[in-house]
Amino acid sequence: MPGWFKKAWYGLASLLSFSSFLLIIVALAVPHWLSGKILCQTGVDLVNATDPELVKFIGDIYYGLFRGCKIRQCGLGGRQSQFTIFPHLVKELNASLHVTILLLLFLALALALVSMGFAILNIIQVPYRAVNGPGGICLWNVLAGGVVALAIGSFMAAVKFHDLTERIANFQERLFQFVVVEEQYEESFWICVASASAHAANLVVVAISQIPLPEIKTKMEEATVTPEDILY
Repeated sequence: MPGWFKKAWYGLASLLSFSSFLLIIVALAVPHWLSGKILCQTGVDLVNATDPELVKFIGDIYYGLFRGCKIRQCGLGGRQSQFTIFPHLVKELNASLHVTILLLLFLALALALVSMGFAILNIIQVPYRAVNGPGGICLWNVLAGGVVALAIGSFMAAVKFHDLTERIANFQERLFQFVVVEEQYEESFWICVASASAHAANLVVVAISQIPLPEIKTKMEEATVTPEDILY
């Protein structure tokens, strides 16, 4: 059985892995990966709007991996509309990249549970095989954190290099053309970053668990043996 010191740190490692699992679920469910400001370029061109008047033509948009919301401002007040990524909008995006992001996050969910299982195994017993020990915990956490980081990088690539927000903003728009004037990552994105950070923290936790504690020895009174004692 592992000592109390290692049990405590392995328990913390399992909690961090489970928290990463929950964070990814929240990130998938909440449609707030990115928000932005969208300018109705068609409306601006029609009225030849100047800088002070541009505010009337700037709307809002936010979205996640499955759904989102858009508020159009084309000079006649705001019009809100909800949209879903699947099954039609995804065809206007880089579908393979978007599906890859989802697959990576689902894979990260599985890896987070595996890393948690390995930590619990090390709490219960000392594994006979080294791959099931602290090295195994580190391996699965590296894989899980790396997969989450890859998903985050893929989403950033979709935003920066594939005009994700602009494509979503102009989906099914026949009369108006929208231009993105501002973008910022929202809570779901940062929740995913926190998930990857939890796996990185697990590597530190496992490293600390391997620090050997000084053994506490009780000093026994040493009996002094004299030549007289030997005679008797």
